[in-house]
Amino acid sequence: MIEFTPHSTPKNTGWIEVIAGCMFSGKTEELIRRLRRAKIARLNTKIFKPKIDNRYSSNDIVSHSEQSLPSILVDSPQEILLFSEDAQVIGIDEAQFFNNELVEVCNTLANQGKRIIIAGLDQDYRGIPFEPMPQLLAVAEYITKTLAICVVCGNPADKTQRKIVSTERVLVGASDSYEARCRKCHYIPE
Repeated sequence: MIEFTPHSTPKNTGWIEVIAGCMFSGKTEELIRRLRRAKIARLNTKIFKPKIDNRYSSNDIVSHSEQSLPSILVDSPQEILLFSEDAQVIGIDEAQFFNNELVEVCNTLANQGKRIIIAGLDQDYRGIPFEPMPQLLAVAEYITKTLAICVVCGNPADKTQRKIVSTERVLVGASDSYEARCRKCHYIPE
């Protein structure tokens, strides 16, 4: 049996890679690493992020460890489709801030022979699957689940703990608003 990874490039086809996990688990860092490798391979890359995410930069995707790459800001998944015509590799950060239309757009691009790399939170602060990530995970050829370190006990963490009082599902923030927690230390604020 032959084992395939995102680095054993399929021929004459596109595919979808999803990097999922909680906050502070290195999702954007891994996205940047893969996109830099694509650039080294002289592939035409396009990188997108939602306009709502302006935490570290209004123009770049930026990891919590301050790695960055220039990106195109978009309001909707349809804009990704429009701006990706000449791209071979497409990176999408903070996928949870897009609607479910992102799944159709990613499938369309992959069907055109493009490599799509998506990073996003797989769960919200309550531990509920964060749309459209479950659907993207279902259609992806390659999945990477990243883990952080629980700030309370040091165990592997896959939950995002909200530190401030708010019932909004989407609340853009960083270490001021969130921290990584394991299953045991995570709780849902009331």
